[in-house]
Amino acid sequence: MHHTHRATTLITVCCLALLTACTDGDDQSKPEETRRTAPRLGQSADTVGADGKGAVRITPDTVVYVHKASTGMPEHDLYAVVTFQAENRSDAPVTVAASKGGFRWKAPSGHTVKAGNSKGAARIAPIGFHDGGPTVQPHTFRRNTVAFDITDAEKGGALVYVDGNGDASRWTIPTADSGTAVSALKSALT
Repeated sequence: MHHTHRATTLITVCCLALLTACTDGDDQSKPEETRRTAPRLGQSADTVGADGKGAVRITPDTVVYVHKASTGMPEHDLYAVVTFQAENRSDAPVTVAASKGGFRWKAPSGHTVKAGNSKGAARIAPIGFHDGGPTVQPHTFRRNTVAFDITDAEKGGALVYVDGNGDASRWTIPTADSGTAVSALKSALT
């Protein structure tokens, strides 16, 4: 019995030592706040269509910055043009909220502008990157672009998409041309 008591005491002491070593004495009753990072180009967000109808997956995949496009010169310093795919995951046609001004450019300074915020930006529709209007047929996708007329200082930051429920999805956007279709998009813009 004496050996059993010693073994139990030894096990208890070892377990307490391990528990103390694992917690470093910190109060573990408070969960740590995890920082969510915004997705990057090529990553998707599940959203809803205009008026909250349907299920749409939005995936921006390329950004280019140009000082001139076939639509003319920007009113500010340059155009930021982003390609995206809108995939209808519903059994009925869905109108993408982008047609109602769903995309925004949020600069590092916090300044935000809507897509097509100038005459030139509103007319940008590069050949090969526009599949048509905002309505996407069931279980298909459309590839489109959005353009913003921004200053050089507003490069980078975040692309924000507000869906039909008013919920916002954000993507981190690099300050330099990036993505899967940079050269093709630049060529289509001239």
